[in-house]
Amino acid sequence: MRNVLLRLVFVVALPALLVALWWVASDDSTDVYWPPLRTILSAFPDVWTADRLRGDVWPSLWRLASGYALAAVVGVALGTVIGSYRRVRAVCEPVLEFLRAVPPPVLVPVIMLFAGIGDTMKIVVIAAGCVWPVLLNTVEGVRAVDQVMTETARSYGIAGPARLRALVLPSASPQIFAGLRQALSIGIILMVISEMFAASNGLGFTVVQFQRSFAIPDMWTGILLLGLLGFVLSVLFRLVERRVLGWYHGSRAASRRS
Repeated sequence: MRNVLLRLVFVVALPALLVALWWVASDDSTDVYWPPLRTILSAFPDVWTADRLRGDVWPSLWRLASGYALAAVVGVALGTVIGSYRRVRAVCEPVLEFLRAVPPPVLVPVIMLFAGIGDTMKIVVIAAGCVWPVLLNTVEGVRAVDQVMTETARSYGIAGPARLRALVLPSASPQIFAGLRQALSIGIILMVISEMFAASNGLGFTVVQFQRSFAIPDMWTGILLLGLLGFVLSVLFRLVERRVLGWYHGSRAASRRS
């Protein structure tokens, strides 16, 4: 119980300190672009009503989830194939290094030409940015599978889907989850950017509309909401990771104790 309380204090201490500093630093502000924090917080419940949450936050979350899921499936599948075969990796690596260097926001106008301006475009933009950390971490995770275990599986006749399910994916899963964690933050950024182009709803669209109409406190509430959304998604991801990789964290804790 004591450890839980200490961990909670460590988690809450820095955000509470930053909020307090923001409150004090902005309390006497008369700058229209830098309103006091109390003004922003008082505007929050008036701006983010239930109707606006349904009309703007839910579509954003649905696009993020769709693009993220698509990137996860494609990244893990391609990464497993590329990491498993040396010749495939040698052929694909130059192309992958070229494509990963292209910033996904630059592709928005190109994707709009093929996917239109609806939800499909936004999902593709999110997937195009999220796929790279998942793909590259999966490749490295598959390449790092223990050779002794690989030879043992081969000697017992474990091959094909059984080998993939029992050896390759479990061994690579820590690396895969590291890529998924990186992809989540990238997905939130691309969700906002994609909604700034030819959109009629979403968090990115709403924040830009507040900025264009000089509703500055309302704009700041949208930024705060995005930060809270990123924090909540990070916590949920960590809980899922702890659940799925319980064996991995347990083995690391045991090795540290020994």
